[in-house]
Amino acid sequence: MTNDQDRLHLLPAIYTRRSVRQFTDEPLSGDEVRLLLEAALRAPSSRGRHTTQFILVEQRDTLRELSYMREDGAGFLREAPLGIVLLGSPMECEKWIADATLAAGYLQLQAEALGLGSCWANVYGCYTPNGQESVEYVRNVLDIPYQLEVLCIIAIGHKAHETTPHPIEELRWEQIHLERYSLPEEGEQEG
Repeated sequence: MTNDQDRLHLLPAIYTRRSVRQFTDEPLSGDEVRLLLEAALRAPSSRGRHTTQFILVEQRDTLRELSYMREDGAGFLREAPLGIVLLGSPMECEKWIADATLAAGYLQLQAEALGLGSCWANVYGCYTPNGQESVEYVRNVLDIPYQLEVLCIIAIGHKAHETTPHPIEELRWEQIHLERYSLPEEGEQEG
């Protein structure tokens, strides 16, 4: 469908980005953190309001505590040198989820551009093993006021292992529809 020449038009960070759940102990530099935050602050937002807020967490004990916010799938926070918590304000902007999601995506692409790894840990709509809402759990750990919601935590650090891009053959081209939604042709596989 495309060739290597076409890939030159993709931003390299888009092509190479993969979720990374294992990090080295090396801390991030101040310049790396500043560039990550600048990227997040430059993300598009509904009506240009830019209401997404960020909490930077570097303390190992706090990251360990946050790793228990979900029944599973957040243990990698214990290994990360930095966790960035993304908050939205439903009272300020009804599109807070979209705005915070865009900022998280910009964070992850900037991390990749810097040679860092990142992984999204979902908070909103999740539950702790004892049934508490993950948002409430994180709110209590980080003293977040009730008018703010927690979307996710992005773990960022130096990659413990290099990753390879997804092969183009594995991309789900069948999920692209022209003009209207169309069902797969008979004989084609779904999923």
